[in-house]
Amino acid sequence: MCGIIGAIAKRDVVPILMEGLKRLEYRGYDSAGLAVLDYASHQLKSQRVTGKVQQLETKLKNAPFSSTIGIAHTRWATHGKPSDENAHPHISRNTVAVVHNGIIENYLALRRQLEQQGYQFLSDTDTEVIAHQIHFFLQQNNDLNSAVRATLPLLKGAYAIAVMSSSAPDCLIAARLGSPLVIGIGVGEHFIASDAAALVPVTQRIIYLEDGDIATLQRDHFQITDISGNSVTRGEQISRLAIDTMERGEHRHFMHKEIFEQPRAIAETLEGRIYQERILSAILGPQADDLLAPITAVQIIACGTSYHAGLVARYWIETFVRIPCFVEIASEFRYRQPLANPRTLIVTLSQSGETADTLAALHEAKRLGFGPSLAICNVPESALVRASDLVLMTHAGAEIGVASTKAFTTQLVCLLILTVLLGRHRGMSVEVEKKIVAALLSLPRQIETVLKLDAQITQLAEQFADKQHALFLGRGIHYPIALEGALKLKEISYIHAEAYPAGELKHGPLALVDATMPVIAVAPNDALQEKLKSNLQEVHARGGQLFIFANHHAIMQQSDYIKVIELGTLEEIISPIVYAIPLQLLAYQVALIKGTDVDQPRNLAKSVTVE
Repeated sequence: MCGIIGAIAKRDVVPILMEGLKRLEYRGYDSAGLAVLDYASHQLKSQRVTGKVQQLETKLKNAPFSSTIGIAHTRWATHGKPSDENAHPHISRNTVAVVHNGIIENYLALRRQLEQQGYQFLSDTDTEVIAHQIHFFLQQNNDLNSAVRATLPLLKGAYAIAVMSSSAPDCLIAARLGSPLVIGIGVGEHFIASDAAALVPVTQRIIYLEDGDIATLQRDHFQITDISGNSVTRGEQISRLAIDTMERGEHRHFMHKEIFEQPRAIAETLEGRIYQERILSAILGPQADDLLAPITAVQIIACGTSYHAGLVARYWIETFVRIPCFVEIASEFRYRQPLANPRTLIVTLSQSGETADTLAALHEAKRLGFGPSLAICNVPESALVRASDLVLMTHAGAEIGVASTKAFTTQLVCLLILTVLLGRHRGMSVEVEKKIVAALLSLPRQIETVLKLDAQITQLAEQFADKQHALFLGRGIHYPIALEGALKLKEISYIHAEAYPAGELKHGPLALVDATMPVIAVAPNDALQEKLKSNLQEVHARGGQLFIFANHHAIMQQSDYIKVIELGTLEEIISPIVYAIPLQLLAYQVALIKGTDVDQPRNLAKSVTVE
């Protein structure tokens, strides 16, 4: 969601701040702004806009800023509607400027106290209380670090903040609790960001702050302390992000690029994890076998697309491992008082590793006494990874488009790997493991073949130009893929889409079917094909328009109202992963026709770091 970038240097930081904001646009936002310290006047100067970073850039061209210290922000509205007044940075009495990600739950109580002390509020945000509260303490001791340190214990909720002040012209202060924040290390300059992607052009040397950390940055020095002021050390990482991963290249949108990166992303996820046709158990860490051997059940916790990946994994785990697998949306799990079993493996799925609900659910599972935890994630130093006993990285690379594509398919690959590792402790034969491994190794090639259907799917998408609703159908392990297809279509084309197990048609959804309701079916050649065919005949008999993704055309004959898109021969074990690809392409091409903002769909954010 919201994005933070800050810099202190010996050069003009405004271009760095603006480039950083552009690289944070993928997270989703509705307004943008920046603040710098003008050395000529020793005053804070700021500019804020409702809308895109480009609009902020236009304003700055008309009234240019330059400074060697500054902070900037992209905001996704939580408290208060999108407006210039609610955009960050928030400034208190022309002295303290703050940008903030997260939610301050007790902001109303703090606001009332500050209003009684004479502070005037100009926004509806929770963030403005932070600026005024820091200013209040700054008045007491004229030390910015002490003022920030005194303010933080008063804040209830989640935050990542960057603070600057005209009273301390040579330092930036950053702090985090429950919301990600990183430091970038340079030569004679240092940076703050909510995402390492914002720092790609200026440094690869990254330090990930942990909850409770407070960092003071100067040009030639930085220090990290805890809330009590004790110095702490955090390891320096070399960012794997490259500048070209943050560029679209020949693709019109990041989403399109990332759909076509899936063969490579899956190959990299498999790299180094297979030896002599078997999965290397050490990939989960040295404790993996000891922790997995006693497991008698699996609890998967995730949100959105990751939840759909978990639903697929349930079929794999229960089929091949023969232990119960439960899948739950993280925001529901943490509030329903689940019954803990110390022999249940907790598996969390998150692209960013900073998803607030998933993190909170993991902490709740630990508190309740569940068994060991495994994070499947794309960001090595994320909070979810650090909080888990075992880790399986997806190696998908940077995913910029808000609608997840390669993160989803690489999560599925990791979940199938996990299935094998669990199966070893429950009697899975070497022959079955080798069959799964062979299927995994064939995935990049099979996906490359399916990607060649792009032109055919582009033509198909034209029939959705005037549609407002769509229905997706699947059976068995492919029902979650129908769910994911419906989610992709609604996310980026704004067509209302729902998915159902095909056997549920006659229990309600069939009432919606008519000539204006396209029905998209995931129809592999498996044990449920004949039953699915009967379900599709029900749609056809009621004048519904069918779009069928199938192994071959035999499921139903092409006609004016039946379009069959053949994917070719597929390994049944990995078919859910392959079938996700044409549904991603369909959603993308329909969104192009609808003229929506594909990479940054309205009201959505890439990384949901608040509840």
